[in-house]
Amino acid sequence: MRKKHYSARHFCYAWQLGVESLRYRANDDGEPSNSAGMPIYGQIQSFELTNILVVSVRYFGGTKLGVGGLINAYRSSAKLALESSIIEEKTIDMYFQLNFEYNLMSKVLRIIKENSININNQKLELNCELIISVRKSNSNKIFKIFDSLYKVEIKSLEI
Repeated sequence: MRKKHYSARHFCYAWQLGVESLRYRANDDGEPSNSAGMPIYGQIQSFELTNILVVSVRYFGGTKLGVGGLINAYRSSAKLALESSIIEEKTIDMYFQLNFEYNLMSKVLRIIKENSININNQKLELNCELIISVRKSNSNKIFKIFDSLYKVEIKSLEI
């Protein structure tokens, strides 16, 4: 950013990473304390976003804005940037491996269809193996369903 906007004076930013345990940082880059980074971070929080970085590049135009004016300018620039951005929503999925004999295929596929489970990979031979993914909020329920089926083995995968 500094190479692209070499004559700008301030590159203030805020970022937030993570889903379950959030990490964040806000930087004023030489502006008065909490007049730039925190207003940008406030917009990230109000849009309820994560895994994001917002940078506001400021050129000095000859007029001093004061702390209140800086806060308003950085908050507004972050809000406008976020409003005009394409925000991509993703679910947190858990992955499981199912192993079972071929004669249980219809029973397993019925459960998969009824619960809107995604099949990510499959090996259909004498013994079948499916890699499935489900939303984290439904993972315990799905695990219990397959774990209770006779001759169906389920194990959690780290992907």
